[in-house]
Amino acid sequence: MKLANERNIGVATPLPPQLEAVITRLERLSFAPQFSVQRDVALGRALQTYLSASVPLAPLTEEVRLSELFLYADFYPEDGQLTLIEQLRDVITEHIPEEERCWLDPLKHSYMDLVEILPARGSVPVLMLRSLGNGRAYRVQLDSPALAAHAGQVLLTRLVRPPGDPETEEATIAGSALVLSAEDANAIYEATGEYRREMEITGGSFELGDWPEFAKRFGHILLWNFARLRMAALVDAVVSIHYVTGDNEPYLYTIALYEHCEFTHLRDSLSDLNGFRPRQATGSATATELDRSAQAWTMAASGESADSRIVARLTLTATQLMVECDSRERLNTVKHALAAAYGFSLHFRGETIAPPKRQVTADELASDQPLTIRITPEADRALLNTFLETTYLEWADQESPALGGETPRHAAASEAGREKVAAVITGMEREDLGLRRTGIRAFDYNKLRAHVGLEEVAGG
Repeated sequence: MKLANERNIGVATPLPPQLEAVITRLERLSFAPQFSVQRDVALGRALQTYLSASVPLAPLTEEVRLSELFLYADFYPEDGQLTLIEQLRDVITEHIPEEERCWLDPLKHSYMDLVEILPARGSVPVLMLRSLGNGRAYRVQLDSPALAAHAGQVLLTRLVRPPGDPETEEATIAGSALVLSAEDANAIYEATGEYRREMEITGGSFELGDWPEFAKRFGHILLWNFARLRMAALVDAVVSIHYVTGDNEPYLYTIALYEHCEFTHLRDSLSDLNGFRPRQATGSATATELDRSAQAWTMAASGESADSRIVARLTLTATQLMVECDSRERLNTVKHALAAAYGFSLHFRGETIAPPKRQVTADELASDQPLTIRITPEADRALLNTFLETTYLEWADQESPALGGETPRHAAASEAGREKVAAVITGMEREDLGLRRTGIRAFDYNKLRAHVGLEEVAGG
């Protein structure tokens, strides 16, 4: 997808003063109380792809501007009102100079189009364009010599022919244009053509007309397909994001949590898991507790030493195994290896594969380099807290291998069981993942105590 690397994706061009005055009048009329609802309907239709998606991506300024031109020139109100141009042209509420009025019909007959930029002819500042839809040629006089586009690229824009001859090649770009590579423009054109064919088949009619007629009625579909390309580019960009810690180490944001009751077996065999090497005990155990102290194994980035760029970590505690990785693909690989090696010895409790929430800007999306996002300790604790809150939500009513297969709630009904449950929760609290990663607990373990009817512990 090349769209993500198009730096000059949108351009603004000057308008003839009279046409600009007409568009200003139409904009003011669209905000009138009796028309404001229809304005929202029109813009919602043109920008539908963004409004119906959960992707954190906002439309470009030029997309919004082209959507507004769709409102002014193409949209027929759903409540029976006249179109905005008809209201301005036919309803006498204010004097409109003739030099402005003569632009109303050209604007009314304009439509969104994909136009290829042809090689320049001589040194005259003229932009030669050709429609992808019907091959029609246009000549655009350039008042400013520097248009951020070149031959072979394609503009998604609206061209308005000047008053007088409707068949002239002379035209004006209606203020905004989106600059596309030929590959992306063809993808938009083909997707729009496919949508057109589906409309014809569904409606049982093949009378949507030639390209100008179709584009006049459904030109906003070009905007839909452009937005879909942008979102596809965003997905590509997000996949390549590098999340790092404050120390510039890979940030291990994908996490899986297991429960177990076979500490000794796991401790003695996890070193055999492909790619992992043991680390020193990570707990603060005394010599008499060493056999049950937390142990860790790490995986370094491919081709690097075991002490550099940790991309995965296993942490084994008395009752849990925590798996942390730098990507969902690596997490899946490690989970499959654990399942193959230990089967039902590990009881899966939950996982998180969503990276920290991040609003990607247009500049970041347009970058040639993969994004690198530095995660703060506060953001890390927030991610861990969300994960643990979700994972532990039903913990009290799940069979726990550390409690002989009883649920914590059921075990806490007896005095002996209460002590065991309290000990398990205290151990989980002591080995909290947030405490290990940032020095501050990411979860309030008094919530677990409350779930099973135990008293709160100060500082828990």
